[in-house]
Amino acid sequence: MDVLALITGLCGGLGLFLYGMHIMASGLQKAAGSKLKKVLEMLTKNRVIGILVGALVTAVIQSSSATTVMVVGFVNAGLMNLTQAVGIIMGANIGTTITGWIVSSAEFLKTDTLAPIAVFIGAAMILFCKKTKMKQIGEIIIGFGVLFIGIEMMSSGVKPLAELEGFKVAFQQFGKNPVLGVFVGMIVTAIIQSSSASVGILLALSFNGLVTWDAAVYIIMGQNIGTCATALLSGLGASKNAKGASYIHLLFNVIGSAIFSIIAFIFFTLNPGFGNQVITPYWISVVHTGFNIANTVIMFPFANGLVKLAEIMCRSSKGRVDEDSEVLHLDDRLLNSPSIAIASCIKEIVHLGNMASKNLMLACDTVISKNTSSIEKIYEREEKIDNLTKAITQFLVKLCNKDITTEENDYITSLFHTVHDIERIGDHCENLAEFTETLINDDIDFSDSAKEELREMFTETEKCVRNAVIALEDNDIDFAEKVIKEEERVDGLEKSLRQKHIDRLTANLCSPLVGVVYLDILTNLERVSDLALNVAQVVIKNKMSK
Repeated sequence: MDVLALITGLCGGLGLFLYGMHIMASGLQKAAGSKLKKVLEMLTKNRVIGILVGALVTAVIQSSSATTVMVVGFVNAGLMNLTQAVGIIMGANIGTTITGWIVSSAEFLKTDTLAPIAVFIGAAMILFCKKTKMKQIGEIIIGFGVLFIGIEMMSSGVKPLAELEGFKVAFQQFGKNPVLGVFVGMIVTAIIQSSSASVGILLALSFNGLVTWDAAVYIIMGQNIGTCATALLSGLGASKNAKGASYIHLLFNVIGSAIFSIIAFIFFTLNPGFGNQVITPYWISVVHTGFNIANTVIMFPFANGLVKLAEIMCRSSKGRVDEDSEVLHLDDRLLNSPSIAIASCIKEIVHLGNMASKNLMLACDTVISKNTSSIEKIYEREEKIDNLTKAITQFLVKLCNKDITTEENDYITSLFHTVHDIERIGDHCENLAEFTETLINDDIDFSDSAKEELREMFTETEKCVRNAVIALEDNDIDFAEKVIKEEERVDGLEKSLRQKHIDRLTANLCSPLVGVVYLDILTNLERVSDLALNVAQVVIKNKMSK
């Protein structure tokens, strides 16, 4: 037997299998686009919906590990709680079995002929089709073809093992010793960090008649435990609640695998002849899917118990999140799903907008009240606004480097401008605080009529910013159009109040120093409304492009 040929065939085939799965998943994600985001937005505390969402998303991205890592990211970013996460995780285990069914179909389809044709058709669509949607479908098709070429290469590579008596004996031992079978499945899956890939290897072996029923069942149980390694590694350095999501995944799979391994051991002990029979790829897929569905049905009533147990394991914090925390919704784990990462980023930009809006309200009030403690709060929040701006910008840069569509790239570019505009609103709030310090230090004040005029200007400007943030949060064109009208009112009001104040200065009804501060405040507020208008126009442009 040529050992080198066996190793190169297995490794090369596995590489093509993984790459084909990656291309296919990438194409599916792009084709799904915002629909994937909408599916996740359907998520409520209803766990049945959570299971369906988890299964659907995993079927699209072709990896329960990737879905669970995404869930860890959601929880860490505050987009999801553990109660919602448990349903997604259960569904992910069901969704991941789709890969096994795709591969096992090679038993009935002439994939050695179909796979190269699929690669040719997919490549032709990517190279020659002009429509983005067709190119994305081409990616799915070429991924499908490469995946089957990989499984064929793996199957051919391991064919010589069928002649080795020792290899057959090894599989017999896996079947007779459940602990050994589970351990092998767990270790292989943990190393390559993909249950789909380890199932692919098992299927490649079964194509050559090397796998028995009992060995297959125990190895599948181990694969379900081994796939938790990715989520556990992803939970390192995350929040306590995010760790809890990875612990739920581990508990769900360990408990389920233990229960079904015991049942399988009893069954095979009573029916030794059945366990020693060779299993086909089709029945491996049946066992894999059947186990995950049955495990979900059994564990579903105990979902709250899983959450509580995970909370005990990580001592999950239930304290309220500080609304002025610098980062609430960003997590690099979400970058592998661009449409979801964009949605997460918008939430963070809305958070930035709310911080700027609060600072504007405080700054406007401080100009009138001349409260020194409020000035310090404005500076403190402005520092947080600057830090959050940097974090969002860095996240958007990382997102631009991912495999995204032209439409997503254009929208991300507009978000860069939005972040900058909101950050500049914060700068103007800082300017208002500095003007207040001038009033305090020089012991000067506005007249009652000037204060009333400023209050009117403050109200209109605050309304402009608040509605711009709402428009961005809800992607609401009605609120965006309100901002356009409000910005026009602010412009008109600024011109009117400027003229009134010039008239007061001409009549010597106020000092020149007070007049300069007053006019500077009007200028800053007018610029704030312009920046709010920029944010609203991004919403309108995004709506019009769909």
